[in-house]
Amino acid sequence: MRISLALTGAQHAAIHAHLFPGDGREAVALLLCGRASSPGRAKLVVHEVVPIPHEACRRTDRRVTWPTSFLEPLLAKAASRGMAVAKIHSHPGGNLAFSAVDDEADATLFGSVHAWVEDGGPHLSAIMVPDGAVLARAHDADGTCDELHHVCLVGDDIRFWKPRHDTEGEVPEFARRHAQAFGRGTFAAMRGLRIGVIGCSGTGGPLVDQVARLGIGELVLVDPDTVEEKNLNRIVNTTRADIGRPKVEVLADFVGRLGLGTHVEAFAHDLSHPAALRAVSTCDVVFGCMDGVEGRDLLNRLATFYSLAYFDVGVMLDADGHGGIEQICGSVHYLQPGRSSLRGRGLYTDGMLEAESLRRQDPAAYADRLARGYIRGVPEDRPAVGALNGLFSSLAVMEFLLRLHPSRIDPNGGFATQTFSITAGYLEHLADEGTDEALARYVGRGDMVPFLNRPHLDMLARAA
Repeated sequence: MRISLALTGAQHAAIHAHLFPGDGREAVALLLCGRASSPGRAKLVVHEVVPIPHEACRRTDRRVTWPTSFLEPLLAKAASRGMAVAKIHSHPGGNLAFSAVDDEADATLFGSVHAWVEDGGPHLSAIMVPDGAVLARAHDADGTCDELHHVCLVGDDIRFWKPRHDTEGEVPEFARRHAQAFGRGTFAAMRGLRIGVIGCSGTGGPLVDQVARLGIGELVLVDPDTVEEKNLNRIVNTTRADIGRPKVEVLADFVGRLGLGTHVEAFAHDLSHPAALRAVSTCDVVFGCMDGVEGRDLLNRLATFYSLAYFDVGVMLDADGHGGIEQICGSVHYLQPGRSSLRGRGLYTDGMLEAESLRRQDPAAYADRLARGYIRGVPEDRPAVGALNGLFSSLAVMEFLLRLHPSRIDPNGGFATQTFSITAGYLEHLADEGTDEALARYVGRGDMVPFLNRPHLDMLARAA
């Protein structure tokens, strides 16, 4: 079982500030965590941070003891909501390893936690050192514990911590230039990441090609469509022989033939399919390569509940069908859980969501409302070409790499949105200055009933 932990940049900063007040002594905080699961994988996601007041603890540079009265409210929440509890404390001396004192304290603590929260799922203990690195382990109901596969921080930068013995080893020949450019640590991080690509056509196809060649550990591909003849001008690694095959199957076969060790899970479904949602929920990073707004809205919500780093790719080629071009442009958005959303950034409105849903569910009613002028601003299909798609998929992959290995002159916080107009000749980048309050309350909530607090998704799960 591969188990991971995810937290946001804001949560990490709050934990770090509490655990390292500047006096050189250990401190402790408790975390309420949501859960995610897919076959062979479990993920815990930080939802709530509860600092244990320094004055309530007995603190030295090698030990901290604290009153368990602070734990009881979290145990009650965890038991009633299907969530997990984690304890995190500091090692001011910088030793990123569990001590014998930690082993003894955890054995007593998590025996009590499992007696209270009787769902059989793991709970966590973790250590943080002054540079912000985190090491965590899962405690099972039978009293055993195992190191987590990794801890992923989703902030302006994407940070990724694995046990030290998992970061060692020879860099394979195909990845030597990646390692030279971005460092061995970045390559090791990519090797351990689980990445979802939602939409495997125009921008998704070249994006899959690029991340597979980077040596990504796991890829989750989601797209309900099959290859058509019209797709051959823009889906890389497809041929005429692939017409009629699911797009995700074609791309999965290609990644397998590369032989670079990437494991692929392919879902020839819409993102709303329960199996696809579960698989994506246990990812670390997702790329949205969809044309419509319904899928983007759902992915933005999924990324919030499960603290996924979300890169959205969009292109537009406005042509009249006779060789005239009005606009060639595109954008890459990076979205962090608890910050602004695609809707908040103005990419779509509630009216556009409603109209797209109506077009999918009742095309006749949609056509009638459109003809009578009740629906406006719904994007129709626009032509696209391979070169344009390749440009913006590459921009998205570079944005991912620059957040995994910060290399810009300016901080990554100023690049939440990048828009490139080829016809106007400008590249604009903007910071993330807003918060979607409706989504922010669900950061790290993880699994719940109804799924994503959307009843229709539970109806789909029952139908499946």
